[in-house]
Amino acid sequence: MSHVNMEIKARCPDPDRVRTFLRARDARFVGTDHQVDTYFRCPKGRLKLRQGPIETALIQYHRADSRDTRASNVHLYKTTDSAALRELLSSALEIDVVVRKQREIFFIDNVKFHIDNVEGLGSFVEIEAIGEFGEEERLRAQCDLFRERLGVEEGDIEGRSYSDLLRDPDGASG
Repeated sequence: MSHVNMEIKARCPDPDRVRTFLRARDARFVGTDHQVDTYFRCPKGRLKLRQGPIETALIQYHRADSRDTRASNVHLYKTTDSAALRELLSSALEIDVVVRKQREIFFIDNVKFHIDNVEGLGSFVEIEAIGEFGEEERLRAQCDLFRERLGVEEGDIEGRSYSDLLRDPDGASG
């Protein structure tokens, strides 16, 4: 399954404020997922195996490191045996980094919100407007609108992935 996300990630000094905002708008709460993302070294884009009780999938994506609202071209393969898939992948590919997080997942229509507590990094909020290729401008507008309504400060926006932040916490933010 392939799709496009327009997304933004920001440090989140007050996760309760984000929860309050989402609940006030009747956002659908999917649940809290304990996710382990294993990133594998690959020649193009990023490849990670996400393992969690709510979301489990092999995810390959291309995304620029940027502090702007950015597009991710995502290929998703859902699996029911993530342990076997991890064993297979790790026998063929080098593991780059492992990201562990508690993720609260909310939806307002096609916009997905994550309130993440990432081991070793702290709290973040992610806004992902999910759609089809060709809808990028509409998705960008949705993402930017919620960014504004949530009051995400420019200085809190993070352009790098959690994997990059764990690998090089003092590196320059994209």
